[in-house]
Amino acid sequence: MSKKPSRGLGRGLSALMADVAAEEPAQEGAAAPAPRKPDQHVPIEQIVPNPDQPRRTFVPDDLEDLANSIREKGIIQPLILRKRPDGNAGFEIVAGERRWRAAQMAQLHAVPALIREYSDTEALEIAIIENIQRADLNPVEEAAGYRELMDRFGHTQEKMAEALGKSRSHIANMLRLLNLPDDVLGLLREGKISAGHARALVTAEDASGLARVVVAKGLSVREVEKLAKKPATPPAGEKKPAASGARPKDADTVALEGDLSAALGMKVAIDHKPGQEAGAVTIRYQSLEELDDLCRKLGG
Repeated sequence: MSKKPSRGLGRGLSALMADVAAEEPAQEGAAAPAPRKPDQHVPIEQIVPNPDQPRRTFVPDDLEDLANSIREKGIIQPLILRKRPDGNAGFEIVAGERRWRAAQMAQLHAVPALIREYSDTEALEIAIIENIQRADLNPVEEAAGYRELMDRFGHTQEKMAEALGKSRSHIANMLRLLNLPDDVLGLLREGKISAGHARALVTAEDASGLARVVVAKGLSVREVEKLAKKPATPPAGEKKPAASGARPKDADTVALEGDLSAALGMKVAIDHKPGQEAGAVTIRYQSLEELDDLCRKLGG
């Protein structure tokens, strides 16, 4: 299988985001910008959500607040739509699913919309970028959006960081969260633990158990970082291994482990002794599917 070449983000974010970027605040003394005029009003029943929408969680209370605002003021920012890619009649949401859902709660029959021609890649990019720029995604959704841009469209962390105005370390740290067990990711989605807690749990031997302790005791991020560094308690009857005098890994090695883990979607450990050229890299997989995925990635 030939490796998909790396590419830039779509046809230029300035062009892609021209319709969905948040309004710039008016300069002091300058006239406020006029509301963007929609291409048309589209009946709600002709609109379907995008199955690749990065946002998966819609908080009912937040939707109700938005619905109340729509009842009173209407929809100020038009939805961005494209013709349904499956060939059926109607339109698919590129940006604005939350407004579409709230409009249904407000019992609107049609919504203002801008109709654009976007490819699958561009539609996904806009959906992710709009939500990230508006801080609308939870950490798991944000990380999954980055991962999808990398896996499906060949984007690099560097290119995403440059285009999205994020640091490369931020994107790498978010991607590392996807290495956590599903139950821990569930707590992160629900807001029971923060992204800071989750980052500390990535290196823990028993992330699930420690996450439950975090929720039960309300531990701070610093407390979790300290607990995550402690070695696991050996089972009863098993002797604790004697101290080998091994030094903790340097920051560069830990960062490289994190980058490799984020790139492969699996836990990677590097054993490299200072002053030596040789070392070992250990990749841990949790299922045969992950092993198959690793073989595909290494086979290129």
